[in-house]
Amino acid sequence: MKYFSLITVILSTLGIFHTNAQTIKPWNGKQCAVVLTYDDALNVHLDNVITYLDTFGIKGTFYITGEAKSIALRMADWRKAAANGHELGNHSLTHPCDGQKEGRSWVSKEKDLSRYSVERAVNEIKVTNTLLYAIDGKTERTFAYPCGDAMIDSVNYYKKIENEFVGARGVQSGMQQIIEINLDDIKCYSINGQAGHYMIDLVKQAQQSRTLLVFLFHGVGGEHNLNVSLEAHRELVRYLKQNEKEIWNAPLVEVAKYIRAKQK
Repeated sequence: MKYFSLITVILSTLGIFHTNAQTIKPWNGKQCAVVLTYDDALNVHLDNVITYLDTFGIKGTFYITGEAKSIALRMADWRKAAANGHELGNHSLTHPCDGQKEGRSWVSKEKDLSRYSVERAVNEIKVTNTLLYAIDGKTERTFAYPCGDAMIDSVNYYKKIENEFVGARGVQSGMQQIIEINLDDIKCYSINGQAGHYMIDLVKQAQQSRTLLVFLFHGVGGEHNLNVSLEAHRELVRYLKQNEKEIWNAPLVEVAKYIRAKQK
């Protein structure tokens, strides 16, 4: 009888722990955080993405390359996007990548990060910050490493400028709880051709594990060789809207600030 009572107590306790785990909502009172990021300041971001996100009140982070044609030709549209609550993040001035890495034959000499000095890389990022401030008037934003590259020789150039940003998004995949996140290299999932159900399944995993999920998009309905279809992207957005009571969606700058405060 005593043995049976002990088992009952153990099972009851485990049941309580299970219930508590299911009710924990560490992300601004919600199960998980989902951030939508878009690289390279493409026209499709203005035409296909922002117009659709605004329909549902979903916010994204758009990583701007300073020399992008859409910045020169459609600055008013980017300014409007920022005023509507989207983040304009820093993606460098010219998008330099390390041309010495395998599969990087497409990198031109002028944009080969391995030919840069650390000072040049830092200065170009600062110039882009000045440009973005002129567009949106904001002093807080995040950075995204072009091609995920951070090193020049043996030096991490971002370390020279990290105080100018709330955080930086990398390219390595993964979902993490608040305590695990390195704000100098935030993990993400790069999307290239996957279907809507694949992305929604990732969100469901984040909900279950109470983690941060960051998506990395380039083309949405075209304009880039890394691309996702319009319908797949819209399926994801609709799911986020339908489940907004349990999913915290915000630009990465807001989520990174929240993480920094919690980690302290």
